[in-house]
Amino acid sequence: MKDDKYFIREAIKQADKGITNHEGGPFGAIIVKDGEIVGRGNNKVTSTNDPTAHAEMVAIRDACKNLNTFQLDDCIIYSSCEPCPMCLGAIYWARPKKLVFASSKEDASAAGFDDSLIYREIPLPIEKRMIETQQLLREEGQFVFDKWVASDDKTKY
Repeated sequence: MKDDKYFIREAIKQADKGITNHEGGPFGAIIVKDGEIVGRGNNKVTSTNDPTAHAEMVAIRDACKNLNTFQLDDCIIYSSCEPCPMCLGAIYWARPKKLVFASSKEDASAAGFDDSLIYREIPLPIEKRMIETQQLLREEGQFVFDKWVASDDKTKY
């Protein structure tokens, strides 16, 4: 029977595949809809020179392509590890019904993948963040939001 344990093991297999193929870090993810795997991903950061190619991001892109949608309604995301802040944000944007993970962010930190700096930086005012951040031309930037709000020809999400 395919249950959460079955699918989390599949996510862990994706992580192992990535390590074996020297594609990136020890992370894997799958996305399931109606009991079937619709998306797979393993970390490919170093093999693609893409810092956003985390397992969850790769799996979300794969599932959205396979399902021909930009939202993962009624899907479950299984990850070999608790998602980092970037992936967690993407998961919320994708709107699955459930997230299941195996290892914790503390386990990842112990293996050299520490996201605690990002978690500490997010709530800080921009002037206190480690990366110099500047807001510029806000009024001009508002134009596209006004245009979006006024448009009757848009796909809401």
